[in-house]
Parts: sequence; C-alpha cells; structure tokens
Amino acid sequence: MLYYLLYPLKEYFFAFNVFRYITFRAAYATVTALLISFIFGPRLIRWLAAMQIGQKIRPVTPENHTSKEGTPTMGGVLIIGAICIPTLLWADLRNAYIQLVLVVTVWIGIIGFWDDYLSVVRKYDKGLVGRYKLIGQFLFGAGLGLFLYFSPLTDTHVTGTAVPFLKETYIDWGILYVPFVMLVVTGTSNAVNLTDGLDGLAIGVTAFSFVAFAILAYLTGHSIFADYLNILYQKGSGELSIYCMSVVGAALGFLWFNTHPAGIFMGDTGALAIGGALGTIAVLLKREFLLVIIGGVFVMEAVSVILQVLSFRLRGRRIFRMSPLHHHFELKGWPEEQIVVRFWIVAALLMLLGMTTLKLR
Repeated sequence: MLYYLLYPLKEYFFAFNVFRYITFRAAYATVTALLISFIFGPRLIRWLAAMQIGQKIRPVTPENHTSKEGTPTMGGVLIIGAICIPTLLWADLRNAYIQLVLVVTVWIGIIGFWDDYLSVVRKYDKGLVGRYKLIGQFLFGAGLGLFLYFSPLTDTHVTGTAVPFLKETYIDWGILYVPFVMLVVTGTSNAVNLTDGLDGLAIGVTAFSFVAFAILAYLTGHSIFADYLNILYQKGSGELSIYCMSVVGAALGFLWFNTHPAGIFMGDTGALAIGGALGTIAVLLKREFLLVIIGGVFVMEAVSVILQVLSFRLRGRRIFRMSPLHHHFELKGWPEEQIVVRFWIVAALLMLLGMTTLKLR
C-alpha cells in the first residue's frame, strides 16, 4: 500500500525513490512487524487471560509441563497480523509471489485457528480432527501445485527442484509435481507444529529459517546476483524477501512474550500458518531440498516422531524417551532453556550451511 502511495511521489521529491528498493522495504517491514507485536502483544495476552483462553496440557507431555496449564494461547493471531499487515504495507501487492504467500498464511492460519478454537474454547479433547486438518492443508498444496503447473511463474524448470551443491541440476517431477508440492507444504506445516513444544523453540528456529529464505528470495529475484551465483533467475521473486522479513520481525516480536517462562503460546494458529508459508516459499523458489537443510531442526523433530511410531509398531520398542525430539532431551534432564538455545544454535548453523550451498557447487 505504501509502495503505491509513496513511490510515485519520487517525481516531486527524490527521497521517495528509496521505495523502489526491496532492501529498504524489507527492513521497514521487519520494524513494522516488531512494533505491531510490541504494541498489541500485551493487550492480546490480557484479553486471552480475561477470556480464560488457556493452554491445555496433554497427558503425553513431560510432567514438568503441568505448570504451563492455562497460559494464554492462540497467539498465532498476533503473529499472522504482524506478518500480513507489514507485507500489505510494504510489498508490491500485484506481485503473484506475494499474493500466494498471503493466501497460504490466511488459509492454513484459519485451519489452525479452528483447531485451537475447538480445543481451547469449545473444550473438545483433540480439537479439529487430524484428517480434516490434513485435508485443508492438502487442498491448498494441490491448488498451489496446479496453479504453478498451468500458470508457471518461471519460463524454465516449471516442475523442477534445484539440487543443493550441484550446479544447474534440477529434478523434474513432471506429473508428480502437484503431489510433491502437497507433500512439501503439508509436511513443513506439521513439522513446525511438532516443534512448538517448548517456550520460544519453534518461533526462534522460524526466525533463522526465514532470514535464510529472505536472502535466497532477494538473490533469486536479482538478475545480476542470480547470474553471478549461477542460480535460476525468477523475476519478481525478490518481493518475497519483504514477506520473509515480516515473518522475522513477527517472530522476534512474539519471542519477546514467548520466551521462558512464556506469557503466551502461538498454538496451531501460528505454527501451522508459519510452516505452510515456509513450505510454500521453498516451492516458489524451487528450493524444496534446500529447505531440508535450512529447516533441519523442523525436519529432525518430525522424523523423530515418525521413527518413534514405526519403531514401536514394528519392534514394540521406542527409540527416544519421548517424541518429538525436544521432549527426549527434557527427559534426559536438560533444562528447557538449554534445549531451546541449543536448538537455536543448530538452526543458525544449518542456516549458514544452506547459504554456503550457493557457492559450494
């Protein structure tokens, strides 16, 4: 919105020319998201507490989590607002990349909100039935895959995926592209949700992941940098860096209230929306495999659950003391703050590793 209102004024005052630069708008999108979080965060916490919209602790979590019972939840509403409003203000809203990530944020955010509402407000034991959540996620993934298949945003590698560490190497999924997109979006959405089990864990790892994809989006949408790095140039994709930095600002702002001991939880409203958006951006930039590296913490959490279930069903024994992985370390005696910070460190290292793949090819 500000892009349309202020950039044309460059004809009258040259200083408004700064609005043409993605880096400038991305920086202020970050600041805007932070301010929204800081201003509305305390108010939302007070309102949720007054309405008694508090976290329900499931019996399958470690015993020390009982103290978290009743902590205001559904804070994902704040996160989604702190993402969408700065994006609407600072990004080019005619850009197809921006339109798609805003749609996924709202779409999957609504699924998460409905799940939280049924669980916390209506007091349903399991919230929204799991298969209905999956159906909603798969529907968006199918819609995105079909849209990109029939109305591609690039001229080449329409159904391709870049392979990290290999120059100009793409896997062409062909007719399997749509199922692949469905898997990436749904898998990432649920992986972030599984990671959201300790104060500040998921939202902190989210910040690292989106910083990486903000850089990737900027480089991919910049013809000179894309040519220098020998990566696929995608016109207009640079606008995604504004969205990504909005997420970073929203994540840091929410972390202010979510750090241990958390004053608010994001719930499925935030976790599913963030994960869906992360998977969608990876698809749009054709960096789905790189997402496995950059979002490695999310992958480890999801894989730990899969391995635990398979091991118990096939061998009758568990691999971990409890899954997801962060609960395993809790039961080993690691303090919660220690687990969270160490997972952040791993996320930072994986972010750097992901960035190096642009040159190590």
